[in-house]
Amino acid sequence: MFARIYEFERYMTFSVKKFLHVLLLVSMPFYAAFAETPGKRDTMRHELRLGWGDQMFESLVWQNPSYIVDDLPETFEQQYKEHYRYTQHWFLGYQWRVNSWFGLGAMADISACLWDDVTRNGLGTELDRDRNSNFWNLVVMPQLRFTWLNRKYVSLYTSFGAGLCVNGGTETDYRGRHTAVAPAIDIALVGIDVDWERRWFVFAQLGGLYALKDKNTVYLCNSKILSVGAGIRF
Repeated sequence: MFARIYEFERYMTFSVKKFLHVLLLVSMPFYAAFAETPGKRDTMRHELRLGWGDQMFESLVWQNPSYIVDDLPETFEQQYKEHYRYTQHWFLGYQWRVNSWFGLGAMADISACLWDDVTRNGLGTELDRDRNSNFWNLVVMPQLRFTWLNRKYVSLYTSFGAGLCVNGGTETDYRGRHTAVAPAIDIALVGIDVDWERRWFVFAQLGGLYALKDKNTVYLCNSKILSVGAGIRF
């Protein structure tokens, strides 16, 4: 009886030791991944990334009408903006890593908003619908990036860009222009890159894209708060 208990304890001790050894061997690559020095990407100083960002600002400002008149004479007519659609932000970026913590680059971002111009009578009946109404924003700017945590598979950064926003579409502004240009800035307060196979990576960042000519002419504000995408280094 006691011999069997002794053999069982020896077997359990051996099994626990074997499990701990295996666990240590498995965890070593992960420990090394997050303990690498910041210079590991110095051999690949160029970077291209393609990303998507939200249109929270546009979706909050330009919305379907909350009320449609339906209690006036049939001869009454009014136009409404209905069925809003948002393309979200799509952007392409390039970065050249000057060193392990600083990079120079450029970014181009495009987004649009589409809707239907609908004419209705006083009873709310649809008389006409134009589905081609839209506006768009094209932003182009140089960027600076500061990487403040650099590991083998993970890096954290902050970036800033300033450039121009070109706004256009089917409508005219208060000066009668279909196209206008305004200053724009793009800020990523915090971004994270996660690598795999060393060359490819995915990323996510929190920040904002802004473009305004004056206090009455705002094209983008708190837009692209969240953006995600993928890229390649070479």
